[in-house]
Amino acid sequence: MTAHADENGDLSEGLPRKKFSGKKLVLFVILPLVLLIGAGAGIYFSGVLDMLLGTGEEEHAEPVPEPQVAAIPIFYDLPDMLVNLNSDSRRPAFLKIKISIQVSKPEDIPAIEHVLPRIVDNFQVYLRELRLEDLKGSAGMYRLRQELLIRISAAAHPVKVRDVLFREMLVQ
Repeated sequence: MTAHADENGDLSEGLPRKKFSGKKLVLFVILPLVLLIGAGAGIYFSGVLDMLLGTGEEEHAEPVPEPQVAAIPIFYDLPDMLVNLNSDSRRPAFLKIKISIQVSKPEDIPAIEHVLPRIVDNFQVYLRELRLEDLKGSAGMYRLRQELLIRISAAAHPVKVRDVLFREMLVQ
């Protein structure tokens, strides 16, 4: 074999030079570059780079506020209610319920007493449409609590009612 000189003066062994095909170029050059750039961006945006380099935001010692003592809950007992449930059978079904509500401030009690007829009316209308199946299980009790909370919040609007609590519930 004789060596031939190229235009650039390179000696070649007479073998033709192979160029990268498009698939090999993508596989060996572009794909690793994309992966490196993606990994770098992921590290940068996750904040790991700041921790590794020690250039993260330093925590400033701020005075820790003292934990506030939880306010004493204020409860108001609604009058007992006895309603006839919606039943398909000839035998009537009754619900006797005693409810307490939790309000945010003691000043809310007079506002609740002022709209008490509206609250009782909203409860009566809703409770009379219930069926025995609606009250079964803990899911039924939870739904009833949520519905009553929605209705009392609407009736006593400026007053913030935190919770509806069942003192007694009897279904006959």
